[in-house]
Amino acid sequence: MTATSDSHPTPIPSPPPFAAAQPVARAETREDADWIAHLHELAFGPGRFARAAFRVRERFDIDPDLSMVAEIDGKPVSSVWMTPISLKGENGYLLGPLATDPAYRSKGAGKLLVRLVTERALARNNGDFVLLVGDPPYYMPLGFDPTTPGAIIFPGPVDPTRILAHCRDRDHALKLSGTLAPFRSA
Repeated sequence: MTATSDSHPTPIPSPPPFAAAQPVARAETREDADWIAHLHELAFGPGRFARAAFRVRERFDIDPDLSMVAEIDGKPVSSVWMTPISLKGENGYLLGPLATDPAYRSKGAGKLLVRLVTERALARNNGDFVLLVGDPPYYMPLGFDPTTPGAIIFPGPVDPTRILAHCRDRDHALKLSGTLAPFRSA
């Protein structure tokens, strides 16, 4: 601090706080394949192949145009996939798996990817919902709502209270039902 003429200290301005690097999203590339496989292993462990998102991938292909990676300071830290699906003939997308390197959790990378792929999928106007299996406290602030427990059937066991949907009409999440099936072509 410096003194003024009447001996009152004048505060010295503090430098701005260090700004943490913000996540940046980009399209997934072929070069990301090994890193994503390692990330899934790191994030979900050996039981990952029994998870709902992985079981769906055994039956339906992901949409490469909706596969994204988030980077922080040029380092890939998070990945998300989307799979075109349908429920009783109504097209939508299944989000997941969403995985983030544990060292970079709570930095916004995962939420950035969820927002972007959901927005892009619904902007196509060929699907009415984005479905996922996940933690409600994480996904509900991102616009996802609970579905009717037991109304949606996955290949393999899923906790029905963790099935959430993002729909253009928020009330529509409770109306979704049926067994996951292939995306229906127009």
